[in-house]
Amino acid sequence: MAGDDTPAALHAHAMDNLRFIRQTMEHAGAFTAVPGWGGVWIGVVGLAAAAAAGPVAGPRWLGVWLLAAVVAAGIGIVAMARKARASASPLVTPQFRRFALAYLPPLVAGVVLTAVFVEGGFTARLPACWLLLYGTAVAAGGALSVRIVPIMGLVFMALGAATFAAPVSWGNTVMAAGFGGLHIGFGLLIARKHGG
Repeated sequence: MAGDDTPAALHAHAMDNLRFIRQTMEHAGAFTAVPGWGGVWIGVVGLAAAAAAGPVAGPRWLGVWLLAAVVAAGIGIVAMARKARASASPLVTPQFRRFALAYLPPLVAGVVLTAVFVEGGFTARLPACWLLLYGTAVAAGGALSVRIVPIMGLVFMALGAATFAAPVSWGNTVMAAGFGGLHIGFGLLIARKHGG
């Protein structure tokens, strides 16, 4: 009897459609594991680094800020993993891969330019370079995330560009404002509006 196969065929067809819809949504969706509370803690690290760093361009200043960058990266990774786990979704998704592919190149450029600036004796201009390139990374990766993330990136970029025009002596204060204050402010907004 042909009628007996019809419900099974309809069920299989419906399941194929659901799989297709799910895959399409996964590929089109935004990366939502950007951690608000992680951003707040990264901001605390930024404020602590600014307090401990000493005069801009000195060896202590550079060492403290490079250590702060490593600590902040660790906090960011752990916070993203925790946010993904709390929402019962995997961290490594197609959205995460696209986010990382947009986010990482400006950071790599920052690493290269850090070495060039230090070698060339332009260490005092690193605050502007770091803020500008970090902002570029956040804006690029954030284009694949919730709306507030690319806005945060643009604010970092603007602060970095303005820092190039500011007196060199302002470098540590601007780093505190950006890597400390902006992270805390935007982190609180992200945590409140986008689930931690």
